Amino acid sequence: MTSSQSPNPSSPDNKRKIRYAVVGLGWFAQAAALPAFTHADNSQLVALVSDDPQKREELSKKYGIQHTYSYEQYEDCLTSGEIDAVYIALPNHLHREYTVRAANQAIHVLCEKPMAITEQECEEMIHACENNGVKLMIAYRLHLEKGNLQAIEVVRSHKIGEPRIFNSLFAQQVEQDNIRMRDAAGGGTLYDIGIYCINAARYLFQDEPIEVFAVSANKGEQRFSEVEEMTSVILRFPNERLATFTCSFGAAKVSTYQIVGTKGNLRVDPAYPWQGEVKHYLTINGETQEHTFESHDQLAAEFTYFSDCILHDKDPEPSGMEGLNDVRIINALYQSIETGTFVQLDHLDRHQRPTSNQTIEHPPAEEQPELIHAASPSGES
Repeated sequence: MTSSQSPNPSSPDNKRKIRYAVVGLGWFAQAAALPAFTHADNSQLVALVSDDPQKREELSKKYGIQHTYSYEQYEDCLTSGEIDAVYIALPNHLHREYTVRAANQAIHVLCEKPMAITEQECEEMIHACENNGVKLMIAYRLHLEKGNLQAIEVVRSHKIGEPRIFNSLFAQQVEQDNIRMRDAAGGGTLYDIGIYCINAARYLFQDEPIEVFAVSANKGEQRFSEVEEMTSVILRFPNERLATFTCSFGAAKVSTYQIVGTKGNLRVDPAYPWQGEVKHYLTINGETQEHTFESHDQLAAEFTYFSDCILHDKDPEPSGMEGLNDVRIINALYQSIETGTFVQLDHLDRHQRPTSNQTIEHPPAEEQPELIHAASPSGES
């Protein structure tokens, strides 16, 4: 069976649930991940890992979780026999350590993106999981989201002709004390939101960039003392195709991309949300068709897909190699910013791409949970 096949509800293995520990209880884990287990029928939340005792106490009561651990007790969690997999939602600089430790205890790993900070860290994560015979999936939720997967199908169908241009804008206001503003924690625009633009260009062009260039800008606000305010990027793909995007932590909220072909273009707006609708605007011969994809629980889809891969011994499509490719590109872009020159890329793995067969749709959460000691990047609690 290929990793692109959707979970089969009739499978006898569906009676078994993969037991998860959620590691890191920040904004996204609380807002999106914890509520998602309600819809992921083959997945069960059984443990929480955090250094905040109030989070452990209140969230364990809210979700009926018996087992909670501090970060110092992480090894106890891994060896407890209570869990089969971890979902790692820690700051970026901790992804490697907590993935390798889980793999060494034969625990499967679903890790948030970016996979890690450096290529070496990504490679260590891949090798640890391979050596211990466990699954590794990087949490590219849009690889399971219908609107983005249908965008891939539009391009592959040649409705817009030969795809030539990709362009994207992804921006939001981020508060000064947010973890995304800390360089040592792996913050910055490219790691946090630019990665969505990079990944979209790759799956829409169905290829890997061969040369990159980037420039960053910073108007000197105190909140941008450690990371760039915004970054603009050029990615050159084979067959003389170009992708460009700008991502920012200091501009109004926007999330859109457009792919332009020789016969037409497709604009997706919004393109990257973790909740809410995704909209298509397909223009061919001057006529535009609009299509709206309803909101779905994207984290429930991730847990469902990863659990199915474990239960049926399939390799997840958003693999460690997918994560490594994006980190290689991001590292090359920061090199370009430092040197002011184009940087060549000649060692990206050309592996399996997401397809519409991976679409998983679960109903959205009925309401947003109350957050404990956590706020969104814009400071909303």
